[in-house]
Amino acid sequence: MAKSLSYMLMRNLANFSAARLSTQVSVSSYQNGMRFSTTLSNDPDTHEDFKPTSKLENSGLTTKDVVEQDVKENPVMIYMKGVPEMPRCGFSSLAVRVLKEYGVPFSSRNILEDMELKNAVKAYSHWPTFPQIFIKGEFIGGSDIILNMHQTGELEQKLKDIVAGQQKAE
Repeated sequence: MAKSLSYMLMRNLANFSAARLSTQVSVSSYQNGMRFSTTLSNDPDTHEDFKPTSKLENSGLTTKDVVEQDVKENPVMIYMKGVPEMPRCGFSSLAVRVLKEYGVPFSSRNILEDMELKNAVKAYSHWPTFPQIFIKGEFIGGSDIILNMHQTGELEQKLKDIVAGQQKAE
């Protein structure tokens, strides 16, 4: 009897969880034993303050304007999957590691958070893949190009004045 009761309880819990999940769009990942999750709830009881919003909505800027501003104002700009502290793909991780070799400050944006931004960057650079690296306003390319430039010494030359400017500031 106890066995059948526990079976019924577990089955009902599974059905309840499945029904509850059908009202959500969820993306989860596990890294180093920690779970990271982004869940958009369709629950009508969710307060407006907790629903996702677009930061550009009330700013008057388009995503194209944001990309242009990023590229112009940041000596080194990388649009990547994830963030430098936690890249979400091997190519983004490689690009970050190569840039960190030079100790040069760089700015980044996570294109996984905003599909509009991702599309705006593709349109701006006329390049379909990520990461995308811009140095002094010029589109350089992705991780393969950065790695090749690093190996030939060309990247060091391109970053030389940025590194020198940083050393003067310190």
